Amino acid sequence: MAEELDSVHEKVSQITRPGIKADEMIDMYKTWAKMYDKDMETDGYTGPGKVAKILAESQGDRRDIRVLDVAAGTGLCGEELSKLEFCNVDALDASQDMLGVAKTKNIYRNFIKDFLGPNRLGIDDDSYDAVIGSGLFATGHVKSDCLEQLIRIVKPGGVICLAIRENRLHTNEGCKDLESRMAELQSEGLWQQVSREIFPGYSSGDDGVVYLYRVL
Repeated sequence: MAEELDSVHEKVSQITRPGIKADEMIDMYKTWAKMYDKDMETDGYTGPGKVAKILAESQGDRRDIRVLDVAAGTGLCGEELSKLEFCNVDALDASQDMLGVAKTKNIYRNFIKDFLGPNRLGIDDDSYDAVIGSGLFATGHVKSDCLEQLIRIVKPGGVICLAIRENRLHTNEGCKDLESRMAELQSEGLWQQVSREIFPGYSSGDDGVVYLYRVL
């Protein structure tokens, strides 16, 4: 078990290493996709379940809302949403191989292959009631420059729920400005923080942070 966990940690370290380029990251997911779910189970990754729970709590009894799972990967968040009876969920990810695994689970309605960043997504304004994502922010992956796009595609009054490993806020170059940018967007009147919760056991025993924002 210890050797398996060390192997997972090495994969995570390599795919989030300083200086990694987006195309390198995509190539690594191409070979990791089939083993990703098993590796995340070994790692004790709870982020997807946490964001699904927070979203459900924010919606009361509503389960037919339109949700976009960003950086959806193999569909771990989608699986958790499905367990909670959400039935109108789309997936967005930059890796076709990861999305290919997600498609086999029959938990998403639509699949969007795109890299989440400052580029305008091919999604109309105010399309979704909610956006969720877990584990998306890291070097070579998603940065804070995607937040405006997420806000744009969520209806006023809708929510955005995102989770990250807490220590990445201080140690990972792709994440250090995340909370300052979140605060700037709030000061600009684009969204309002509903909650920020640090929770234990996000991944490999590390704490996680889950944010819930309401779009204005």
